[in-house]
Amino acid sequence: MKLAFIIDPISQLDPCHDTSVALMEAAHILGHEIWVTQANQLSVINSKAWAVLEQVELKPIKLLDGKYVAENPWYISREPQLIPLENMDAVFMRTDPPVDATYLYATYTLDYIDPRKTLVVNSPNGIRAANEKMYALQFTQAIPETIVTADKEIIRQFVETKGAAILKPLGNKAGEGILFLQAGDRNFNSIIELSTSQGKVPVMVQVYLSEAKDGDKRIILLDGEPIGALNRLSGPGEFRNNMSTGGSVAAIEITPREQEICHQLADTLRRDGLIFVGIDVIGGYLTEVNVTSPTGIREIDRLNNISLGKQVIQWVEQRAEQN
Repeated sequence: MKLAFIIDPISQLDPCHDTSVALMEAAHILGHEIWVTQANQLSVINSKAWAVLEQVELKPIKLLDGKYVAENPWYISREPQLIPLENMDAVFMRTDPPVDATYLYATYTLDYIDPRKTLVVNSPNGIRAANEKMYALQFTQAIPETIVTADKEIIRQFVETKGAAILKPLGNKAGEGILFLQAGDRNFNSIIELSTSQGKVPVMVQVYLSEAKDGDKRIILLDGEPIGALNRLSGPGEFRNNMSTGGSVAAIEITPREQEICHQLADTLRRDGLIFVGIDVIGGYLTEVNVTSPTGIREIDRLNNISLGKQVIQWVEQRAEQN
């Protein structure tokens, strides 16, 4: 198969951490061609999606003494070419948020890929529909108490009623801009004014879950089915459990409650073409649905001696055979 990956500049990726590299590496090991491009290198020509693509060959990382080690350089790229994306068997949209104008325009371009010829992971329409914070709100039996608003007084009333809450910007990633709110905080007004751009931009506010001290679980779903999980624990002096903020990771099982949450999401994810998804769960509650560039595969593989990347690529192989 020929597989295209729309990613941030490949030179900036960490081969020992980034899920995009894990997927490309798995495809390389399974004998497929790997091509890479960026969102700003997409075009629509004669009503078809095209991209400036570079074919790359990867040098797989190795696990030594419990740590990943990569060669330097860890990939070799060839001269870029302008190619119709429908020449690919699958296209992975893996650009990191924020979902800004450039990102949205890229998804509009991906709409011009013929789905009968090429699978897009994840569906551009699904990505547009699924703000990673807001999308979870439809699963009312799975989420904690949550509001979304730009109104300072509504947020104040919520926090005073609950005692403590977590504020999340709707468009950020990797824990950026997440704040802990507590009733009576003298900085409350300033926090809300800054976070909402003086009441112009809504934010999500969720009741604080005390179970967060025990970790924030990332569960990877493939076509609606959970295939792996890890627990993320906050670092010293930090309440956020994100790996990007210095948190650590640990192996963990998926509980029956979490299996039920995945079951609640499955049909909706399939309907929206959201094939490769990472959900976040704290204390048995769904807090986010990550659809743009979910991460965690490298850590899950290392902790469990498996290869989720191969599972994903093999699923794509089967889908391609069906078409």
